[in-house]
Amino acid sequence: MPLSNQGWKPFVEPTSTSSSLPESSGYIQVFLDGGLNQQRMGICDAVAVAKILNATLVIPYLEVNPVWQDTSSFTDIFDVDHFVNVLKDDISIVSELPDEYAWSTREYYASAIRSTRVKNAPLHASANWYLENVSPVLESYGIAAISPFSHRLAFDNMPIEIQRLRCKVNFEALVFVSHVRSLGEALVSRLRYPIVESIDAVGTKYLRQVVDTKDGHGAGKFVSLHLRFDKDMAAHSACDFGGGKAEKLALAKYRQTIWQGRVMNSRFTNEELRNQGRCPLTPEEIGLLLAALGFDNTTRLYLASHKVYGGEARIAALRQLFPYMEDKKSLASSAERAQINGKASLSAAVDYYVSMHSDIFISASPGNMHNAMVRIIAIYRQNLIGSRQNIF
Repeated sequence: MPLSNQGWKPFVEPTSTSSSLPESSGYIQVFLDGGLNQQRMGICDAVAVAKILNATLVIPYLEVNPVWQDTSSFTDIFDVDHFVNVLKDDISIVSELPDEYAWSTREYYASAIRSTRVKNAPLHASANWYLENVSPVLESYGIAAISPFSHRLAFDNMPIEIQRLRCKVNFEALVFVSHVRSLGEALVSRLRYPIVESIDAVGTKYLRQVVDTKDGHGAGKFVSLHLRFDKDMAAHSACDFGGGKAEKLALAKYRQTIWQGRVMNSRFTNEELRNQGRCPLTPEEIGLLLAALGFDNTTRLYLASHKVYGGEARIAALRQLFPYMEDKKSLASSAERAQINGKASLSAAVDYYVSMHSDIFISASPGNMHNAMVRIIAIYRQNLIGSRQNIF
């Protein structure tokens, strides 16, 4: 059943149109790391910082994630024209820098310490911090590159217009590119309606929508499960997942390669980590949890995840409990998936879209996807911000 009204109210208000924005103080560049949802939060913060500094925002640069090796750019994931148009009365945005600043590339800032780079922004910095520390750089050079930038703007004690602008970016300005939305819509449709099995030209099984149902039933419900159990998550948790000595050695090697000793949980024993709730649920464990919550083998489950560590063998028990478990590969043909194959961020964008249209969203562990879903579902369920199309 839908949640009862909990007193939520919209924080996005129409922006009063103005003939022109104040003269820009310079250009702001940000370099965003992490997965799709962390990058999404970073984009919201980048717009807010540009507003605070009265600066022109350069379309944020998305770093290549060392785990997923995804080279997707902002324009590969989000509708840039929509982004710029929605925010045109709030800040100035450019896709590329003027020729005189063409030297200001990601490679330039990676090569050495540069006077135009701001690399000491503290976590959850205040608006005043940016005014005191970044404005002088803009005044001197006309450009400032903030890196690292993730989580570098506070959530609390912000001017109300900045908080509203953040909401506007997240719920109105950030819209996925058309082919991501189209694939997401197709998957949702195939999850909601009775299905028939079909085979594409290369022999891959997938599911098709059947509009005219024989039994007379309308659209069905489905659960979206964000099963965050990839190798990166397993290694970073420092937990033991029952794979024996070989798995322990493999995760330890991977942990050292990727995280280079920065895994704080490794100082605890596995028993201590589990007692503190620091271990992500395995597919077997999430299956038991779902069953305990009352879901049965008739539940249609959408698996919203990247690669599951251990592959099909690891999720076999979950699939046995929930035989109607689907994912992008089972629901869409290889041709339909062609534009997102090998692109972790685009794949995550499709999962985000499907999860937002699900009846129930369940996350196996807290994280950026979980936080993003909780916020936007709460807003959507209360019907506070327009139609579905407006918030995707």
